[in-house]
Amino acid sequence: MYALTDAAIRGSFINASKREVRDAILPDLATIDWDALDLLGWRDGKKDNTAYVVTVLDDTPVGVRFTTASRTGPRRKSLCAWCQDVVVEDDVTMYVARRGGAPGRKGDTIGTLICSDFGCNEHVRRTPTLTEVGSSDEQDRINLIHRRIDGLRERSSNFVRQVLATR
Repeated sequence: MYALTDAAIRGSFINASKREVRDAILPDLATIDWDALDLLGWRDGKKDNTAYVVTVLDDTPVGVRFTTASRTGPRRKSLCAWCQDVVVEDDVTMYVARRGGAPGRKGDTIGTLICSDFGCNEHVRRTPTLTEVGSSDEQDRINLIHRRIDGLRERSSNFVRQVLATR
């Protein structure tokens, strides 16, 4: 992912009002290692149930504002729909996004399970276990990491496209 400015991030949101965009608390952009990102995700520092993701579609940053469902009942282990890391045991959250355009204004939403801390970038880049790779060949490990990265990009981009869909 290429480095984004505050203005580029705020201008990228496809499902947020002008007020929501203005009030969004952005991460410290100067501390981000942009080369290690396929998507930029963060939780809002002021609103516990609000989060954001910015990814790049067709060389254009596209941002999605999420809310989280309130948690009730016992916690269950779940798999992140984006990174699909079976080894990392980080928490996942049901994130819900209002669709873009007229459907979103009517209340149409879409949800998915994503790592609570948006650690997907790190998860797909972690060194795979021997069991995951199926061989001790270093090139096989590298290839698996590249497939994971490609999968994260594809699944997160597909979700953003669904948010954009106005059917």
